[in-house]
Amino acid sequence: MSEACIVGWAHSPFGKLEAPDIESLMALVARDAITDAGIAPAEIEGVFVGVFNNGFSKQDFPSSLVFQSVPELRFTPATRYENACATGTAAVHGARDWIAAGRGRIALVVGAEKMTATPGAVVGDILLNASYRAEEGDIPAGFAGVFGRIAERYFQAYGDQSDALAAIAAKNHANGVDNPYAQMRKDLGYAFCREVSDKNPYVAPPLKRTDCSLVSDGAAALVLADEETARALGKAVKFRAAVQINDFLPLSRRDPTAFEGAAIAWNRALSQAGIVLGDLSFVETHDCFTIAELIEYEAMGLAAPGQGARAILDGVTRKDGRLPVNRSGGLKSKGHPIGATGVSMHAIAAMQLTGTACDMQLPRADLGGVFNMGGAAVANYVSVLERLS
Repeated sequence: MSEACIVGWAHSPFGKLEAPDIESLMALVARDAITDAGIAPAEIEGVFVGVFNNGFSKQDFPSSLVFQSVPELRFTPATRYENACATGTAAVHGARDWIAAGRGRIALVVGAEKMTATPGAVVGDILLNASYRAEEGDIPAGFAGVFGRIAERYFQAYGDQSDALAAIAAKNHANGVDNPYAQMRKDLGYAFCREVSDKNPYVAPPLKRTDCSLVSDGAAALVLADEETARALGKAVKFRAAVQINDFLPLSRRDPTAFEGAAIAWNRALSQAGIVLGDLSFVETHDCFTIAELIEYEAMGLAAPGQGARAILDGVTRKDGRLPVNRSGGLKSKGHPIGATGVSMHAIAAMQLTGTACDMQLPRADLGGVFNMGGAAVANYVSVLERLS
């Protein structure tokens, strides 16, 4: 089996973009990623496309759209991946597995989503498609309402965590200032994130606007290659581990405050990589809502159940902490164009590991962890990455 390596990447800005559709968003990154890898388009043997869509676009057969901007890819096998908010990593892991199986040497992964052209109320309803409609389809405030209920349950079990949630939001917004791709490059400060105000109202109590990720347009792309090919190219980031764990879709079938599937995914990934959590230099994790990042601290083993607040309040996850989390600003500041998110996480991690993350660069970046989830900890993906030596 040949391990796959990330050998090239490209990243669009995230936000409300002029690009009118997913086809135009893909065009922003596909050829640039190929160029960054130092290869010709004709060397790509498989294309893996991540688009959630589910109503954001009438064009719901996107696998060949990348051919429009890179016509040299015509007749290349292309497949669309979708797994809710983990759609991007589903495509990344699909390409990795394809290379590991020996089906090809070089793959292009593109993730994209066009969300801002859709009215806000419709966006909320579309995102509820990532929940269990039969039981959760009428929750007020859409998917934010789902996580609002998770936060309520967590607060009931472990006490009011509003200070910790505000600290997570403030950390990620401060980090996002340094990310040239981020949708919101503004340090909002802890006080603003902590208080309810006209500019920071409740969305789904106890979650406020600053607790919720942004509605975004954007795209990101990666080129993956087998290790032999990667060694001949200019840079390469190797997968030490790649794990997927799925859990029940209905919240009623599990403890929504535990993220058990995420915990299993982290445990297996660390074991597969032959490391412990403390060996990681940084983590990019799925902070669709601040309560998600808080519980993910516990799932990755950074804190005991109910003690996730300590990781942020003690400074462990800040950029100068023992394990920086979301140095990119995370979904909270960078934005969350669903199909692009997991691809973006891997691209940002690759930048860190190759020392090319510009103002986001950490002084130590030897091993990186990526956690991307679909739904409320339903589809859980963990990657452990390191620079190929």
